[in-house]
Amino acid sequence: MASLSASNHVARVLSVADQVADVDASSRIANSWRRCLVNHKLDPARQGPPQTLTEAEIRHAAEPMEQLIRLATPELESLAKVLREAGYCVNLADPGATALLSWLPGAADADIFLHWGVYTGSNFSESCEGTNGLGTALAEEKPILVHRDEHFREQWGIFSCAVAPLFDPAGRIAGAVNITSCRGDLSRTAHQLALAVTMEATRRIEGAIFRDHFRNASIARVPGGDGGDGLLAYDEDRRVVGACRSARALLGLTDGTIASGIDLSRYVEFDHEGVRGSDGAVELRRADGRALGRGRVGPPLRARSSTRPLAPRRDAPVDRFDALHRLAGGDPGLVRSVMRLRRIGDHNLPVLLHGETGVGKDVFARAIHAASNRVRNNYVALNCAAMPESLIDAELFGYEAGAFTGARRDGSKGLIVQADGGTLFLDEIGDMPVALQTRLLRVLENREVWPLGALKPVPVDIRLISATHRDLGRMAEQGAFRADLYFRLRGMEVRLPALRERADRDDVIRQIAREEAPACRLSDDAWSQLAAYPFPGNMRQLRHVLRLAGCTAEGGVITGADLDLPAFGRAEPDLEAAERATIVEALRKHGGRVTDAARTLKLSRATLYRKIKAMKIETPR
Repeated sequence: MASLSASNHVARVLSVADQVADVDASSRIANSWRRCLVNHKLDPARQGPPQTLTEAEIRHAAEPMEQLIRLATPELESLAKVLREAGYCVNLADPGATALLSWLPGAADADIFLHWGVYTGSNFSESCEGTNGLGTALAEEKPILVHRDEHFREQWGIFSCAVAPLFDPAGRIAGAVNITSCRGDLSRTAHQLALAVTMEATRRIEGAIFRDHFRNASIARVPGGDGGDGLLAYDEDRRVVGACRSARALLGLTDGTIASGIDLSRYVEFDHEGVRGSDGAVELRRADGRALGRGRVGPPLRARSSTRPLAPRRDAPVDRFDALHRLAGGDPGLVRSVMRLRRIGDHNLPVLLHGETGVGKDVFARAIHAASNRVRNNYVALNCAAMPESLIDAELFGYEAGAFTGARRDGSKGLIVQADGGTLFLDEIGDMPVALQTRLLRVLENREVWPLGALKPVPVDIRLISATHRDLGRMAEQGAFRADLYFRLRGMEVRLPALRERADRDDVIRQIAREEAPACRLSDDAWSQLAAYPFPGNMRQLRHVLRLAGCTAEGGVITGADLDLPAFGRAEPDLEAAERATIVEALRKHGGRVTDAARTLKLSRATLYRKIKAMKIETPR
């Protein structure tokens, strides 16, 4: 019977080319079927799962959409909670129809999605999978409902998809929101309601993206028609600096007119209450006096940092510091460090990263390199603790042919020369032998390298980023590390806090759970364990724990039993050490003033004095 049903579906799809199928020949579904047959040369009878990205590929695909993902996630999480019991899967996809975030329904429904490969990383472009909600909505840049056997491939006939494309502040396609059900007892009418819910969620997300993009501008919301309300951004001189897709269609705005800085009054006028940006409802009119209806006007989200208005960038490129900001998250100390890194820009200032093992020093260093003008050149890394002392010299500085027994016939350039024009990252530099420290110092001073056995130096231009978990300052005082090299390395020091110390620890855990176990959700007991565990291995340990849990979890739900969290006896001393370091830093920052430090730490003076005495902390003078 299934085979007969499949045969009937395939015949029905193929008949579209001759316009004899029992679907409206001019309908969007019929047009899509024809595209699949004629343009994409697809076979409706083909079986098999969709193309699916690896976790690394998913992270790469998500990088340019990080801001959109951050703004869309709260809305989609709420949508998923509402629709979960109705058996709907909620997806956020990129412009190529790859699902980057997925919220699966509960119990048996989730098993069906996992079985068919409908989850994070799956690609449903129309050119690959034929007519389907995501692929067709993005191909046509319009919302669509694709109900069961309206799919091009017979195997997708068990699903119904309601999808609305997402547009960026310039009106370009940015992705799509998809909700899909595998339940056969829901009628097409029910799914029409689901499409309306999807479109409304998408409009709210687009509004959040628009307001965030033009956060330095005032926003006027103009009542619209089927396309939804239009959003106009304007500066303090009342020049239009941005318009969403609906506003462009409603008012006839183009990229050219927006780029020219045209006056807002050429399109919209409103009363004085609106001019003051009261964030209230106002009567809006066209320039010729015709009523547009009742809209709203809101002030900038972010106050100006100076009296001179800062016009938001129009169609600005992706901020090269985005990766660093993502790594900083909501941790105040890291956010301050990233802002300092922004200020030094492309200055060739060495950076010293300090943090425990596993906090992501290499990842942070790569992000610094990616944000610099050296990004097109090499990023070369060496772990000084992992390399035998006898080999570091040759690996770092290189050697000429025949320089020593066992040397390569044609010699070796060495890592420093390989990094010429780019960035050299020396991890665990506190473990570098003192003799090599002397040679490295000479390289930094003279900007040239003497390979082993060479008759002349090789000029180099590198940016040096170093990292360590050791206290290099104390080591320099004790003679275990060259003091002059320490101050050469420490052009700017960035402290990367341990996971247990981060102010945004919960958000970090949620984000890494989405990356390492995208097809799963955390149960309450799993979340409680993760939130309470000290993670002595920091980010590296957290990723491994969640990756393993994502592989072993049943039914798409990670429980406490899926978490491999070994007992760690040093957790309490480590936490005490972290608390002591925090107090010392607060006292140093406030010049030893206990009252000010207590206010920063949100402790009473008596409590802080008691901790200072118990931990034998000397207050700075």
